[in-house]
Amino acid sequence: MVVEEPNPNNAESVEKSDSGTAAPEPVKIFTVEILHMIKDAQQQHGLRHGDYQRYRGYCTRRIRRLRKALKYPQGDKRHFKRRDVTLSQLTGKKADERFIHIPLISAERAWAYAMQLKQEANTEPRKRFHLINKLRRACFYALQLQELCNTEAFDARTKLECEAYVAWMHGTLHFELQLWKTAGEHLKRAQVVYENLAKALPDDDQELYRAKVNEFTPNLRYCAYNISGGASGGNIDEILELRAQGVLENLDVLVSQTKSESSEGLQTIDWRGRKVTVRPEKVRLFLLSAQELDKSLAKTTKLDAKIELIERILMDCKDAIQAVRDEIKQDPKLRSLTTGQTVSGVQYLLAYLSYIRHSRTLQRNLCLVDQAKLNFVDPNQQRTQTQSEGKRVRPQDLARLYEIILQNVTEMQLISGMEEDAQYQSEVANLALTFKAFRCYYIALTLIDMKKWKEAVALYERASNYANDALKGRSCAEFQLQSELKKMVSSIDGSKFSAHAYSVLEDDNSEDVGGVSTKSQKTTKPLYERLSQYKEDQSLHTRAPNVFKLTPDMEPIPCKPLFFDLAMNYLELPSLEDKLESPGKKGASITGFVKGFLGWGGGGNK
Repeated sequence: MVVEEPNPNNAESVEKSDSGTAAPEPVKIFTVEILHMIKDAQQQHGLRHGDYQRYRGYCTRRIRRLRKALKYPQGDKRHFKRRDVTLSQLTGKKADERFIHIPLISAERAWAYAMQLKQEANTEPRKRFHLINKLRRACFYALQLQELCNTEAFDARTKLECEAYVAWMHGTLHFELQLWKTAGEHLKRAQVVYENLAKALPDDDQELYRAKVNEFTPNLRYCAYNISGGASGGNIDEILELRAQGVLENLDVLVSQTKSESSEGLQTIDWRGRKVTVRPEKVRLFLLSAQELDKSLAKTTKLDAKIELIERILMDCKDAIQAVRDEIKQDPKLRSLTTGQTVSGVQYLLAYLSYIRHSRTLQRNLCLVDQAKLNFVDPNQQRTQTQSEGKRVRPQDLARLYEIILQNVTEMQLISGMEEDAQYQSEVANLALTFKAFRCYYIALTLIDMKKWKEAVALYERASNYANDALKGRSCAEFQLQSELKKMVSSIDGSKFSAHAYSVLEDDNSEDVGGVSTKSQKTTKPLYERLSQYKEDQSLHTRAPNVFKLTPDMEPIPCKPLFFDLAMNYLELPSLEDKLESPGKKGASITGFVKGFLGWGGGGNK
């Protein structure tokens, strides 16, 4: 956007124009919406899916197109000559706003490369050095951008956006360098500028700046936590919540620094009346984070956030299990499953970690069930106002989720080292009965949708039996589902009687009354062929009712008879031998005819 303003020396310009000299050129004032421009480019070229490599390629092509269009290349095909954008390209007659895009897109390209390396650094730690260099390069181009924007060629909004962009870029660099104080200062400056910009702009433009502030707010909280040294106990919950958002990658190091005393004290675990020594450091750190998970889940109200937290802890649990298995492989003495009649300590620790993995997976699946129930409409009930307006969830979808949960419970029963624990097996078996009851209930609802009333009544009865058995047995302490079971049993009674009534009504309707079937069903016969029968045919109320078939069907007709002359076989024909010549005469006459015709033989030739 370009705005032209006259020279402030209005008197001099008037005098010069009156005297006949040329008036000075008006100063061009550019307005560059930096955040809006880069956000549009990011959303359209890969960052919607986290593809930083694709966005980096777009930035490279964009810079090449800009330099070619502005005729501002860096050398020729053979030689490279660096040419940075200066103020002369943004002032004068040939001033062009697109020149300011070159340092901006260059900074974005370096930043995108750094974010790509950050994703790859999880498996290749050496790439972190390359990441830091690319962020420094991005800050270099951002400072070039700020130097150009702080001139008279740009308006106040552009200068503020540039200042916030430079502060955010430097905050990102210092955050990766773990310079928490300076990183917090830069990010705080960017936050203040963006918030003030949002207040000064119309309501339609405010959402973009607020969303940008929300992006690096977790980084600010993390910097504040490191600056304070993690003295307060509540900060641990905030760190775990930040980790669930994908901000932190060094949670193990953080927990080991802030809870060193607790880690030293956590040398043993007590599970089901037995204490086991925990030797691997990775397992200790995982157990510490697992203890704080329930507090974080209690603070979180959104189901998506809970699922994300559980999935993060499941990934750490997988690493802890692998650490124990590696220790077992390295020490041949630990490979034996049992020592006497009891399970060895390492194997018991492995069983405990496996139980945590399965129980957390079960907890995650139950969150998925709760999420699906928000869009589920019971066929026996009306839709409530608390149900969301999203995609409708069918009963078979919930039945499938409970089938997955049952498989998970089966794996809990087969944990190595827990086969002989009768109390544990009893609790897990009772848990399996609970989920079998829920599965049968939703399968019955599926059959209700299919109008299979008798089968639905049978499934209702089986679900009720499973639920009553589960209520009588020993319940698991971690999964208290008795209230839901009782609620389901109370609803089963009414649903079962309703399905039974529909079944009886269907049988009555299907009986013939006076030789006429009154069962409501679809038929292929048109209406004019069954005028004497009553059927509830809903297709007659549609736009194409089956009343009369315009093209009649083909009917068989008798074909033309065929006559065979059978009397010929019984007739005696007269003999014709006297009409036929003898074979000898026939040969002579033919030979003589041919010789006479060709002039052979005869006495005339002698």
